Amino acid sequence: MTFIGVDHGTTAMRFALIEDEKVLTFELGRIEAAAMSEKEILASIEKEFGIKVGDIDLIALTYSMGDGFSTIKNVRKLEGRGLQSTEGAGKKTGGGTRVFDAVRNSGIPAIAIPGLHIGSKVDPRMKVFSHLTSPEKLGIAYHIQCLGYEDFVVSDISSNTVTLAVASGKVIGAIDACIFAPGVHHGPLDLQAIRNVDDGLQTANQAFIEAGVLKMTSYKDREELLNAAEKGEKSALLALDTIALFAAMEITSMQLLLKDYGVTGAIFLAGSVGEVEYVQKKICTHLDQECQSLGKWHAAIGCAEIARDVSAGKKQVLGVDVDYS
Repeated sequence: MTFIGVDHGTTAMRFALIEDEKVLTFELGRIEAAAMSEKEILASIEKEFGIKVGDIDLIALTYSMGDGFSTIKNVRKLEGRGLQSTEGAGKKTGGGTRVFDAVRNSGIPAIAIPGLHIGSKVDPRMKVFSHLTSPEKLGIAYHIQCLGYEDFVVSDISSNTVTLAVASGKVIGAIDACIFAPGVHHGPLDLQAIRNVDDGLQTANQAFIEAGVLKMTSYKDREELLNAAEKGEKSALLALDTIALFAAMEITSMQLLLKDYGVTGAIFLAGSVGEVEYVQKKICTHLDQECQSLGKWHAAIGCAEIARDVSAGKKQVLGVDVDYS
């Protein structure tokens, strides 16, 4: 049987296929995907995975914030694309929309994974915030659970930083990118950003997508930052030091939540910055604890694992109910 997971990432749409013991992956840049027709997107899936769309048993999709629903459900029974609003925090390119619509209109069996938000079954204290995490982070967490872990914290560090806590196999809380730790591009609005918004100099979303550590440097993107860090350039290393410090602080806060549930757990780092050895070592030193690293593909792989297990009849994923019919 053939299952596919789709990670709606900040810069790319990542696809993973699971077929028995075989795992394959590929990605489409979001700008690239936006320029493709629905037919071309389906053709790229067929070409990259060497399959026909009719061979796919189930696809698990993630899309944007995923804050308009709270159970895993049939894509074709989803109102709109599962969002409370098309406005929100993040850069819009149209690539994710094109992929979502291509799958929904194809007739391929598909489920949508929700984000975590005020309507989700998480620790009620977390609901002081309207939104906790977008759906693909559940893919990462589910992949970790499939590796045999029931209690853990995972921090996904890339364009933004999002950290989740899972206790006894259920996700109990998360801290979204616009709340605490900055990533490369995105981060919370500080005092000056609030003043800029109030003065009409930028929108709140513009402030969010420019609040990452790049503003501490002269680099234009993540790749340039990481290349500079490899060369030992001071401003690049300071930016990564900053990410590592705040990510460690965010992980510690989620460990405190786990403690409230009577458990401790492993720590995982994910994302393109989370897999940088320099950042890993800094975070481990801050926490005085070893961290395991996952690559950029594990959100998509975890979503494919969700598709596989929902197809087999699983009724709950990380404490999120499955309503697939």
